[in-house]
Amino acid sequence: MQPLCLTFDNGPEPEVTPGVLAILARRGIPATFFLVGEKLRDPAALALAERARAEGHRVGNHTLTHGAPLGRRGGAEAVAEITACDALLGGLREPWRLFRPNGGGGALGPHLLNAAAARHLQAGGHTVVLWNAIPRDFDDPDGWPDRARAMHAAAAAPVLMVLHDLPNGAIRHLDRVLGGWQDAGVAFLAEPPESCVPIRQGIAAANLADYVTEDPPA
Repeated sequence: MQPLCLTFDNGPEPEVTPGVLAILARRGIPATFFLVGEKLRDPAALALAERARAEGHRVGNHTLTHGAPLGRRGGAEAVAEITACDALLGGLREPWRLFRPNGGGGALGPHLLNAAAARHLQAGGHTVVLWNAIPRDFDDPDGWPDRARAMHAAAAAPVLMVLHDLPNGAIRHLDRVLGGWQDAGVAFLAEPPESCVPIRQGIAAANLADYVTEDPPA
């Protein structure tokens, strides 16, 4: 059975994230939280990001606004989405400088980044973390557990799963799902699998071009 790297996107949410952190602490499972920067302007949300780091989890940048994917934006706008979120994260983003683009529903492809954003991430020493399992808890709050278990059971390589600490009711199933995996002996990883990291500490992997929309010709 493949190991699993667990990530949570689109928080922090004061109504939900504390419960997620409590479940992870009780089960001793590491996770990475990819945060929407504009939410961190709320002191309660920022305190949750600080709590996640204090409890041993990683925290990353998931753009300022979680609007259109960066590959569908202009270069300066895309870079601003990254830099503004980094500024709000401050020291919480160190030392990994993690970044996750939004996929517009979880799809992978060149819509994730434009060339300006990719250059900025490389120059800044960022690590870009993608995914290979999206059980769609964000739009199917009761059906996602079966989908998540099926994705993991079918995997032929380590799984990087994206869940969401959003107030839609999906998280009420989290403890049961994680407990089932632990009972089955699944190992939980803090480090993302290499196949899901097209930029690591500013160094591009061979597959980076698969996720970048090139600049239009002058």
